[in-house]
Amino acid sequence: MNEINREFYLNKLMSSRHNGMIKVITGLRRSGKSYLLFNLFVDALKKDGIDENHIIQINLEDRHNKFLRNPDELLSYIDSKITDEKMHYILLDEVQLVNEFEDVLNSYLRVSNADVFVTGSNARFLSKDVITEFRGRGYEIHIHPLSFKEFYSANQHKTPTEALRDYMTYGGLPKIAAENDNEIRREYLKNLFTNTYLIDIKERYSIHKDDDLDELISVLSSSVGSLINPRKLADTFRSVKKSGISQDTIKNYLDYMQDAFLIEKSVRYDIKGKKYIDTPAKYYFEDLGLRNARLNFRQTEETHLMENLIYNELRIRGFSVDVGQVTLNTKNNEGRSERKNLEVDFVCNKGYERVYIQSAFSLADDSKKEQEFRSLMNIKDGFEKVVISGGIQPTYRTENGILVLNLFDFLLETHSF
Repeated sequence: MNEINREFYLNKLMSSRHNGMIKVITGLRRSGKSYLLFNLFVDALKKDGIDENHIIQINLEDRHNKFLRNPDELLSYIDSKITDEKMHYILLDEVQLVNEFEDVLNSYLRVSNADVFVTGSNARFLSKDVITEFRGRGYEIHIHPLSFKEFYSANQHKTPTEALRDYMTYGGLPKIAAENDNEIRREYLKNLFTNTYLIDIKERYSIHKDDDLDELISVLSSSVGSLINPRKLADTFRSVKKSGISQDTIKNYLDYMQDAFLIEKSVRYDIKGKKYIDTPAKYYFEDLGLRNARLNFRQTEETHLMENLIYNELRIRGFSVDVGQVTLNTKNNEGRSERKNLEVDFVCNKGYERVYIQSAFSLADDSKKEQEFRSLMNIKDGFEKVVISGGIQPTYRTENGILVLNLFDFLLETHSF
């Protein structure tokens, strides 16, 4: 397999040096945090002229380093490696294995020639609010599973279509990109979901009766691209599953899965009214392979998977992504006024930049085109409006200014926005 350079994250690490903060690499388990820190980042430091003696690398998961899981031993060891006034780079992997690790890391905020970079996972590093452990002096670098472009760079012996089929089925965890045996891929993903991610959540939040959690995950897996309402879900659980789970518990479970980076929430945004509508919302899986594994690879509807794929790619590129709603005042066949809500799949914001996007697996006929274009045509601002289309549909711009962007052009950035 070709090496995957993960240039986007590497640039973030390099540019965050010497910023007076603890750099915390977060993300889904097995998404490549350790490789990024100990391989790609170390190589980049050396190429930048940093002497190897000034790069202090400690893998706390390694049994040989068990004694360094004691906070005082770790502190003494790092101090012994800081031998002069030049900048020293402290790289700690799986730092949650150290008791009172927050105190150890915060100790180096006052050391002018120490720059600290850490990764962590497991029950103590699931939450996105981990940065608060470092008294506001933490800088989070969130790493996602491989983008399709990264996945394809490691599988160039395949055609783009073959690589995309694999990616949409088995996802973008680095081990998946390196493995060609589909049976091994399937078992790896199923075991990882059950024996790692779910156990992390259950341990962190002391969930002992987990039938409802398991069922909720299955519901989310089957409902990618659908609006989820916790109150209605609770009603369904009571009537169909004979469960007493409450709306608040469902909300908590959804939060737990977000903290574990398994899913992300996308809330609705009223484009004309310029306001958010918090419920219902959509939930997307951070890795398609894990979503498919949860359903035993039985439900692989391309329309839903493509929508999740586009969402993930937009998040990787740094956009915040909402679900858009356009309200129209129309008249029915009897001439009576009525309000109609049209959906825009994604309202994407990054700084002052905004893009409206529809995901359309196929634009096979005029009826389908009218359906996908209608909501975009009723947005009257000057921001870019895009329909991302699957198949062999070429990229072009309509007479109304809508960009119809081929999925491969979008994913491989031969034409982007």
